[in-house]
Amino acid sequence: MKIVAINASPRKNWNTAQLVRAAADGAAENGSEVEVIDLYAIGKYSGCISCFGCKTEKHYGECICNDDLKPVLDKIRNADGLILGTPNYLGEATAAFRALYERLIFQYITYNTEHYSANNRQIPVLFITTSNAGDGAYEPGGFYSELVKNYQSTLTRFIGKTEVLIAGDTLQVDDYSKYDWTMFDPESKKKRHEAVFPKKIEQAKALGAKMVQR
Repeated sequence: MKIVAINASPRKNWNTAQLVRAAADGAAENGSEVEVIDLYAIGKYSGCISCFGCKTEKHYGECICNDDLKPVLDKIRNADGLILGTPNYLGEATAAFRALYERLIFQYITYNTEHYSANNRQIPVLFITTSNAGDGAYEPGGFYSELVKNYQSTLTRFIGKTEVLIAGDTLQVDDYSKYDWTMFDPESKKKRHEAVFPKKIEQAKALGAKMVQR
């Protein structure tokens, strides 16, 4: 199997990146070939430009926007599994994630009542999101529950069955004393991170392994 793992955080070694790499490790340790991509480091690209090239007969179901995101989309097209990770910024996924998401999904939308998707090759997906917001914000009825539900539903519909891993109330920085952030208790943040985040790493690793073992 070939797995593509994408870190859509601008930070290459922080919470989201660590969870994406843990999931990638789980897949690799179970025999998969894994490529990890830091989306903020690949070059210049945009979200969907609404050219509708993917709706033409020649390029049906394939994004034709030829920028630095195109090779990533091609790798996903040929992958056997997809790991996606993004932090929650201002109540949404990052701008880089949204660019990828728009291009990934829209190329498959057919506007055809007989068949809704041009993707005839479903693959398993793991959607990872991290947030300073507490876990309760992601539970049913929580502020971000619909956000995650919508991503899971659309990814399942157009890419493949999608599992979700959420890491809430994350540690944002190593040293809170550098900032005038009076709403946080740095010691509580650190203690929670030390107690909870290693478990999230293990969950990510297990979900990456599960993707290969299906």
